Amino acid sequence: MGERVYGLLGRKLGHSWSVPIHTALGCAGYRLIELEPEELAPFLRREDIGGLNVTIPYKRDVMPLCDVIDPAAEAIGSVNTIVRRPDGKLMGCNTDIDGFRYMARRAGISLAGKKVVILGSGGASLTAQAAARQEGAAEITVISRSGPDNYENLGRHADAQVLVNTTPVGMYPKNGEQPVDLAVFPALEGVLDVIYNPRRTALLLQAEERGIPCSDGLPMLVAQASAAEERFFGKTIPAGENEHILAQLRREMTNIVLIGMPGSGKTTVGETLSRLTGREAVDLDQMIAADAGCSIPEIFSREGESGFRAREAAAAAEAGKRTGVILLTGGGIVKTAANYGALHQNGRIYQLVRDLSLLPTEGRPLSQGADLEAMWRERAPLYRRFRDAEIDNSGAVEDTAAAIWRDFCEHSGT
Repeated sequence: MGERVYGLLGRKLGHSWSVPIHTALGCAGYRLIELEPEELAPFLRREDIGGLNVTIPYKRDVMPLCDVIDPAAEAIGSVNTIVRRPDGKLMGCNTDIDGFRYMARRAGISLAGKKVVILGSGGASLTAQAAARQEGAAEITVISRSGPDNYENLGRHADAQVLVNTTPVGMYPKNGEQPVDLAVFPALEGVLDVIYNPRRTALLLQAEERGIPCSDGLPMLVAQASAAEERFFGKTIPAGENEHILAQLRREMTNIVLIGMPGSGKTTVGETLSRLTGREAVDLDQMIAADAGCSIPEIFSREGESGFRAREAAAAAEAGKRTGVILLTGGGIVKTAANYGALHQNGRIYQLVRDLSLLPTEGRPLSQGADLEAMWRERAPLYRRFRDAEIDNSGAVEDTAAAIWRDFCEHSGT
């Protein structure tokens, strides 16, 4: 027999991180396999299948097509990994549960003895329920649109201690949508969201704001892939490998966001960073001008500052959905509180600082003839609220760009 087939089985896969993860784990031929429902059974009869991961909508559909179902997958009622056993039989397993427990432990969220509320009732919900049972949760409640526990009577579960989102609400490209308001659950000790694009859904942004330990689904994705590889090839993958791959993916996906006073050097630093890193630099002001069909000063004169800020918020929401780019913002982006979520959802935010006497004002609608001291007093606390790090830009632009890239490589992988 020739090369065996390894890959991810689904219907519409689009961009998936499974290929780079499995490649990093040593499975060089791993690929995406898109099938229509009627193609599923004939495909699984192929004798060259080595190992497959299975994603929506086929996690239950493949079960009757497997020769053997692992007891853990049977208990969950869902298969996400199919392995060719030495005797030639196809065995259905579930490594999502390994991934889920890894994600929770990594975030320091214990399910033992806790009331766990799970949003959604699909395949990922079955995994979360099984993991909560294995971890010894005291009570498990599943919220669905039409079940007895639904989004209209959430108040009866105000004592929830751990909240798990297994729905696609808030997932790219519908960033910013939120399945529930965490204010309903004042006793929360942890929030887990199986979504990993964006890095921080609106639900996780609210958890961060409230100081609640939380995690996105990327650690789960990496750990379940690692557990699948162990089953595919009968090998043990060192524990640290998950963290190594996770850090690598985080760096690739995270945006570098530059904020700061008008004239603080965001454009020149951004262009230098782009050359240094090979990343695309996305200028929000250029996006706004292109969309409006006129220059920024013209927008200010026609629509006033409020009109410009509305356009700026729309551009931030759109650009913030992207991953792995450099975002260059206008000096006043921090004046609209909602822009924080848009920029922070996938980004690490750097404030460039430069002495006020060095800030040029030419061609800057709010800087010309303005009292820069007063502007600074108003904006300084807003910049502090938005930023992850402050970078001095008084010296050579190459030094500033290098300092940002050093910090980014050190901190974006966590």
